[in-house]
Amino acid sequence: MWLIHRDTDGKSRDRIPLPAPLREALVRWYVGEGTLRDEQAGVTLVQNARVGQRWIACSCLGSDKAPPILTPAYLSEAETYYLRRLTSTKRPEHRSDCPFFRDQATNRITEVRSSNTPTDPPSGFFEVLRPAPEKLAQRPEDDSLDDRTRNASTPRLARLLWRLLHSAGCNEIAPLITGHEWSIKEEFAALGRAAGKIEIAPGMELARAFWTHPRPLEAGAVYGTLRALAPKWPKTHAPQGFVALYAHAIKGNEIHVPSGETVTIATRVQSPSIRGNRIAGPYIVLVVAGEYPEAHGFAPLRAYAQPIYNGRMFVPVESDFERKTLKALLAVQHQLHVSGVDVAIGKPLFDTMTPHGPCRPDFMLEARSRVTGELRTLVVEAMGFDNADYEAAKAKTHPRMRTLGEMVTVEPSEIEQDVAVRKILRTLDI
Repeated sequence: MWLIHRDTDGKSRDRIPLPAPLREALVRWYVGEGTLRDEQAGVTLVQNARVGQRWIACSCLGSDKAPPILTPAYLSEAETYYLRRLTSTKRPEHRSDCPFFRDQATNRITEVRSSNTPTDPPSGFFEVLRPAPEKLAQRPEDDSLDDRTRNASTPRLARLLWRLLHSAGCNEIAPLITGHEWSIKEEFAALGRAAGKIEIAPGMELARAFWTHPRPLEAGAVYGTLRALAPKWPKTHAPQGFVALYAHAIKGNEIHVPSGETVTIATRVQSPSIRGNRIAGPYIVLVVAGEYPEAHGFAPLRAYAQPIYNGRMFVPVESDFERKTLKALLAVQHQLHVSGVDVAIGKPLFDTMTPHGPCRPDFMLEARSRVTGELRTLVVEAMGFDNADYEAAKAKTHPRMRTLGEMVTVEPSEIEQDVAVRKILRTLDI
């Protein structure tokens, strides 16, 4: 088998043979009989081929004939990669005894975890990219680095961003009495401080390969830093850097930042969506830069755009309605502050275990009276969806949430009629 340039017949002399161990792992993964390491090797190869604009040519017809072609494809629902046979009347067919004669076994790549399954913090180092697939196929692997979320609908890059936001405290709004000044400068500074406490690889702090502005990408400083660090990078980890960007819009593989500049990455920018509709910006976007396959150098390869409240508060939100709910909670915070009650607002990013199972509230309020010292905890659920799956999930998790504190739900009509603030104030009654 060979890696070939896309849109060619696969007979050119510059085609690149796949090492035997990698080809064997690819076959086992394709037919659904491989180990997890085989699957990891296959997915990494397909991912790199897709980024490097390569196809995979099969050698089942011999080296002197035009080969059957396999193209790298992407399954967005499972956030993973697979191989698609390129068939047409003008293309040669695989031999009937070739493993690639039939479509790829999909028993693994279509296993997508339901939306009401717990989302756990990502384990392992703060990394997404893997070493070159030739190495991957020949050595033991750490399962915790599996980025394809074979059994989950949330990509690892998203969970890494949440981990960074959580470590920086961006998902928490302190009581007004603390006098905290909210600004985009301070939010990025908090991300930078958090990056100093996280490792990309053993002995390699995230802060050494972390940026918060598009200019280092445009000027090549990101790639220069990665080239300088690469010789010191642990051999079992792939050199990679991360850029956190504030963006007002994303489109395809483009990130539009406020300065009017556009940052382009190799693949489509991922982001959460509701029934197929992307949630409006602004966003905090985490870009991972790494090495192109076939010695193309370093480049921005992937990105995840997380919707946030606004440019001064990087509080993640899951819908436009959650933005409106958070605005109401900030109004509650202000009114209670004037009345002598301090309110902290939290946006949980990962599940909390309860005696009845895991749950993740939309928001948590902690209110303490400066007069009596009374403390109240309130779980706030933004009921902004109206589909059966969502309602079933909430029916299952709401009893669990009530073990965390008193609970109040906020409906869209209550936001539009400006009664949500009064409802929350009545529930707290402190």
